[in-house]
Amino acid sequence: MITRIFGIAALIALPGWAMATDATLPETLSAQSDEVTLEQFLWLKRPVVVFSDSPADPRFVEQMRYLAADVDGLTIRDVVVLTDTDPTGKSALREKLRPRGFMLALVDKDGQVKLRKPAPWTVREITRSIDKWPTRQQEIREELGKE
Repeated sequence: MITRIFGIAALIALPGWAMATDATLPETLSAQSDEVTLEQFLWLKRPVVVFSDSPADPRFVEQMRYLAADVDGLTIRDVVVLTDTDPTGKSALREKLRPRGFMLALVDKDGQVKLRKPAPWTVREITRSIDKWPTRQQEIREELGKE
């Protein structure tokens, strides 16, 4: 499976996905690269997309280690991590985001790409960025209003 979907929070059941195991992140789901699109997560999750030309790329390995270090921070923000390590696969994610080598892309629930980075980011950096987005600000206001 070339593209993997790492369900950080409990994901809704999407047809065609099979459970798999991965030592890096919990609740791993796998899908064929042509089955994954950003539209599947529209208004449900915030995709964090990690591209590299190989799963052995040190930047990819470091990024996955960063993500696994703070799963709770990602869960709170409805993050789902999507990875693609096969540049020859021409997945829908690659067609849309057009990475060159390693790339980290942060996508909001509205489907807009908010940030692209050529180097790994810690969960703290990712969550600080997400917390500034209008959709996240609205979620925080709604959470505070319920208490």
